Formats: sequence, C-alpha cells, structure tokens
Amino acid sequence: MSSPRPFKILGIQQIAIGGPSKEKLKTLWVDMLGLEMTGNFVSERENVDEDICAMGSGPFKVEVDLMQPLDPEKKPAVHATPLNHVGLWVDDLPKAVEWLGANGVRFAPGGIRRGAAGYDITFLHPKGNDEFPIGGEGVLVELVQAPAEVVEAFARMAG
Repeated sequence: MSSPRPFKILGIQQIAIGGPSKEKLKTLWVDMLGLEMTGNFVSERENVDEDICAMGSGPFKVEVDLMQPLDPEKKPAVHATPLNHVGLWVDDLPKAVEWLGANGVRFAPGGIRRGAAGYDITFLHPKGNDEFPIGGEGVLVELVQAPAEVVEAFARMAG
C-alpha cells in the first residue's frame, strides 16, 4: 500500500438480491421476514426494476433491494447472480476511490454518481485485470458515501 488508508468503511448500507421475479423475492423478504417497502427504482440503462426495502432504523438502517431485469435478455443481468451486490457505507468516497485506484483496485465503469437511494456511489469491479489486479473476486461491491449523521452515529458507536 502506498500510504495510510484515508477513509473508513463504516458498515453495510445495502444488499441487492436479483431474481427473475421480484414478486417471489417480496414473498420472502416482505411477507415472511417483515421488511418494510420504502420505494421503487426503475432504470432502463441499468436494466432494473427494484423494490427498495429496509430493516433497522436511523443511521443503522440497511436497505435490501429486490431486483428483477426489465428485459431478461439484456445486460446488466441483475437476476443472473442472486446476490447481486453488497453496498458499504464509506466516510469519504472521493478519497476512497483515489486511494483504492492508486493501490490496484479495479472499478466498474460509471465513476462516482448519484445512486437509487440518493447517495453518491461507485462500484468495485467483480474481477481484477492486468492494470488493476484487485477486484471483488466475483462479488460486485458498491461504495456509498455516508451522510454526516451516519458517519457521526458510527463514530459514537466506536467510542
């Protein structure tokens, strides 16, 4: 590593689960496990129709996104990997991206952008390559800029 890590991963912001039918996913996550539906996000560019659910509250709320493809024949195939991605709160997303990239981590195309929940996000690529050998080893990882109240809550919890 070239320098001390200038950011901190705080906790899990979300998990995203894909399937051919989000209705079947809702049967488990909403009807059986009792998660609350908090929204819906549809994106043709990302080929996704997702129901946003939540567990927990306040700064420790975790999203569970239930995703189905708009077109099962198109990419990205949000249903092809049932555990689509894991989202992690980070206290300083731009510093994290700069440092991780400088240390060989491969990012998926798209850069830092606004995500479905309204926070700035970026994705670590599931596979490394020659130029950037460190990837998610098959798992897509989303880094999510934590808002101030989440950063403060995790700092209080840490003591």
